[in-house]
Amino acid sequence: MSIPNIRKEVMQTLEKKIDVFVDKFLIPVEEIWQPTDFLPNAQSENFIDEIKEIQEISRELDDDFWVVMVGDMITEEALPTYESWLMDLDGVQQDQEEDPNNGWAKWVRAWTAEENRHGDVLNKYLYLSGRVNMREVEMSTQYLIADGFDIGTAKDPYKNFVYTSFQELATYISHNNVAKIARKNGHKVLAKMSKIIAGDEMRHHVAYSDFVKEIFKIDPNEMMLAYYYMMKKQIVMPAMFLRESYAEKASIFDQFSMVAQRAGVYTGFDYVDIMKKLNKVWEIDKISNLSSEAEKARDYLMRLPDRMYRIAERAVIPDTKYQFKWMNI
Repeated sequence: MSIPNIRKEVMQTLEKKIDVFVDKFLIPVEEIWQPTDFLPNAQSENFIDEIKEIQEISRELDDDFWVVMVGDMITEEALPTYESWLMDLDGVQQDQEEDPNNGWAKWVRAWTAEENRHGDVLNKYLYLSGRVNMREVEMSTQYLIADGFDIGTAKDPYKNFVYTSFQELATYISHNNVAKIARKNGHKVLAKMSKIIAGDEMRHHVAYSDFVKEIFKIDPNEMMLAYYYMMKKQIVMPAMFLRESYAEKASIFDQFSMVAQRAGVYTGFDYVDIMKKLNKVWEIDKISNLSSEAEKARDYLMRLPDRMYRIAERAVIPDTKYQFKWMNI
């Protein structure tokens, strides 16, 4: 079902600033890092020695760490799903003949191009580490892309920008925590790589949260309701439908999530912190002249972090050793 015309009009208004957003939040291809900056140089005489060093250090990190790395990588590699979803938003026009200068299409493509490097470098690094069964990993990646997923936003840009604001911050936290663990265990290159990926995610988070901030200025009631809708139904993580084989169609996300929490990479408390940050950055407590419905939505959003925090406090993380095929070498 198509969204009201007001959303399209808001998107068109923001589109006039798209070049400013691109220049502010994205980095030119010639200046940004590339995956080979962190990988052994195949043209170097030291290539084999560098691989052996990576594999030697990688043995010191436990299976939980590598399971999280695989999940993060697969999530990044499923990028085609995210791009196709964003390209279908109302207000995003990718028909070159009909609108060759559509700014939103320009943004989505440029953002996708930056994100693409993350899965690329993580994939290669996992392969070189020698710690995981890459064929099983590759199958999971293909399944996730082929299966697709529904984040519950339809073509509504308001809801989608809430989702991307949240999700980009979540991936920042995940990669940043991976960097801390890697550094603590002497895995300096992996730590640096994960840290710089986290930096990309933070830039992208700021960009999408900036889009929402601008929408709040123009259409506060509907933006508040969209935010409320997304948080009430909870954010569906891209890895929600991870699976390992056709015979076992059930998602392994719950097991992966438990491992991520146990490893301290992404926890229920992180989810709460993201909600608090979004409430603060969008200053929802200061927005005035809201309808009664939007006021109720705002009240719910202000109370939600404390409620979710109490739930996170009660959560018990099991020590169960899950048998991931990714680790079946």
